[in-house]
Amino acid sequence: MSRIGRKPIPIPRGVEVHIDAGNLVTVKGPKGTLSQQLASSMVIKQEAGTLTVQRPSDAKEYRALHGLTRSLLANMIVGVTDGYQRVLEITGIGYRASREGKNLIVQVGFSHPIRVVPPDGITFEVMERRSANDPQQVIVRGIDKQKVGEEASKLRALRPPEPYKGYGIKYRDERVRRKAGKAGKAK
Repeated sequence: MSRIGRKPIPIPRGVEVHIDAGNLVTVKGPKGTLSQQLASSMVIKQEAGTLTVQRPSDAKEYRALHGLTRSLLANMIVGVTDGYQRVLEITGIGYRASREGKNLIVQVGFSHPIRVVPPDGITFEVMERRSANDPQQVIVRGIDKQKVGEEASKLRALRPPEPYKGYGIKYRDERVRRKAGKAGKAK
């Protein structure tokens, strides 16, 4: 049995879960509503305030889907109750971000600023720098874990961190492997 797949998922107060035919799962909570089509071969049961996922047999395909289905359900429940966020740091001379309405304006060394329009369900928040040496932080928030991660990845791809001075956009918990610069010519 999958260790992850057999763990029951508690349903918090204020969250409604509807399971339709073919495992179309809709989760409604205080932050919004998420809907996702899960593998129809998995058996999803809702009883006594918990969700459980069972697989029909021990075939390799079903073992692979067991933990995945449970994780997707758990992520949907966490998303509608707490939400998800990814924090990005912008480091570099003249590199900065600002908000213009819902849009994010990013200046990262190009001849023009880049306007990033958030998709539905995603919001950007820009934190001001505490001091001149601190990196500026951009927070990507939403209820869908996959959308939040994808949007944060797109932002990071605008200017990935370079290895010499570390300038660019990186995740807060990311470690940039640094390289030594050119050595001076010995006389």
